[in-house]
Amino acid sequence: MVYNGRECALLYRKAIGFGRILVYSKHRHDFFENKTILSHGLNFAASVQAALSFADHPIRRRTSRPDPLANILDKAGFVMSSVVKKTDVILIGAGVMSATLGTLLKELSPDWTIKTFEKLASAGEESSNEWNNAGTGHAALCELNYTTEKADGSIDITKAVNINEQFQLSRQFWAHLVNQGLLRNPGEFIRPIPHMSWVSGDKDVEFLSKRFKALSENPLFQGMHYSEDHRQLQEWIPLMMQGREPSEKVAATKIDSGTDVNFGALTRLMFDHLKTRGVEVNYRYAVKDIKRAQGGGWRIKVQNLNNNQVEYHEARFLFIGAGGASLPLLQKTGIPESKHIGGFPVSGVFMVCKNQAIAEKHHAKVYGKAKLGAPPMSVPHLDTRYIDGKKALLFGPFAGFTPKFLKTGSNMDLIGSVKPSNLFTMLAAGAKEMGLTKYLVQQLMLSNAQRIAELREFIPEVKDEDWEVVIAGQRVQVIKDTPQGKGTLQFGTEVVSASDGSVSALLGASPGASTAVHVMLEVMQRCFPQQMPQWEEKIRAMIPSYGVRLSDEPELFKQIFDSTAEALGLEKIAGVRS
Repeated sequence: MVYNGRECALLYRKAIGFGRILVYSKHRHDFFENKTILSHGLNFAASVQAALSFADHPIRRRTSRPDPLANILDKAGFVMSSVVKKTDVILIGAGVMSATLGTLLKELSPDWTIKTFEKLASAGEESSNEWNNAGTGHAALCELNYTTEKADGSIDITKAVNINEQFQLSRQFWAHLVNQGLLRNPGEFIRPIPHMSWVSGDKDVEFLSKRFKALSENPLFQGMHYSEDHRQLQEWIPLMMQGREPSEKVAATKIDSGTDVNFGALTRLMFDHLKTRGVEVNYRYAVKDIKRAQGGGWRIKVQNLNNNQVEYHEARFLFIGAGGASLPLLQKTGIPESKHIGGFPVSGVFMVCKNQAIAEKHHAKVYGKAKLGAPPMSVPHLDTRYIDGKKALLFGPFAGFTPKFLKTGSNMDLIGSVKPSNLFTMLAAGAKEMGLTKYLVQQLMLSNAQRIAELREFIPEVKDEDWEVVIAGQRVQVIKDTPQGKGTLQFGTEVVSASDGSVSALLGASPGASTAVHVMLEVMQRCFPQQMPQWEEKIRAMIPSYGVRLSDEPELFKQIFDSTAEALGLEKIAGVRS
């Protein structure tokens, strides 16, 4: 039946009235017993159908007020199939992880429909934002916490090699996007910058020397240099050597093939591309609930923050890549894999140089060694960054604490994430991590003068008036039960997926964005096992080293590294010198 505008309006009001009866009855737990209400079910359905037609009528579109019928249906828990919008894939969060997964899936299955929902007004505004992370292309070239000293004095480089292998996948995928014209100007998101490790004191100098020798034997670290000579270090890092005592025992390694990555810009570029491929990107949409859909997949309830309208969307596959908010959203799914997992939020604070003349004197990312007892995330570094096309100099991070899981989150985030299923996991972590608690308290009590004193270890002649404090992003460290014990704090990136592969969530922190391609390939292997054999040829065309350990194939590594360097405007491999 076709209704005119007046008839639609009448039926719309009728549906609203009947909906109120539904809500009234539901709250008295007698909906299914009330024969009068049930007898009017068909009339109600017809009214709703007409009302939906009216909701798209020009008369209705002229007002921005919330739809009262939608609100009533929502309160009643009544969702008609005709108001549920279906798609193949839903991405929650418009960060670098969702952008990477969406881009991979569109390259592999162009006919799949994809929708993204982001609470903020644009892409890459939380963890991926350029001011909310260090912007280091983490390849373990300079991060000392990725190499450990064993009891026998030898250096274990296993983690460093694995992270470097993973970063190579990201480089290859980005180079593919550039070569295909999908990302046009790589200089907008990636630039070459030397990566350096820096230590002082006899013990740490000996450690760095052994680390250099161990890494130099691996082809992934070709071109790394080592020096204890003050004159050589003066050439590499003049700002850090100026005013330093000639007798001070110091050492550094330097490799010119490091990168500075603007993950915020990269995220925005990838989402711009995805929109040209028909991906629906919805900004200022908050996900309110997640439930299993009939027949498989997931139904999400979202609220349009511009007009408070509630919508329902279903997808065969759901990815939760919402930064710190991923944990509470994962908990809404109720999957067994979401149990016994908690999160501990840690905020970051950086010092930014206000004096551009000082910033121009430094050109490297220099990572030091964490102090004894400090967590891995506290590794101090003096970073050259390129933000908004301008060279910047940052030092940190200093840790902070807030119960928020996002920079734009709620003070109730932490307490709200504690559930019966993870209570003992969280309590166990609290008892085991007293050292972290002590460290955070100390960091929170730091004065600006004390922060400058720490910076002085890197820049002896620092002036406090040249620096200011900026608040960086939130990171939620994963707490989970492991074979090592209950309530173990994790300092990395974690993927949690349902056993049927219908939903996957990304939790944790560094190296995160740098290894986004590796992580999303892992998600695809877990969640799309049937499609992966068909996709493998396309994946290898985009990522030539997929399924290959480049550390075992030095010639292939050099070939791929130099080709990606050419595409991205980066440094090619140099010969080894010490």
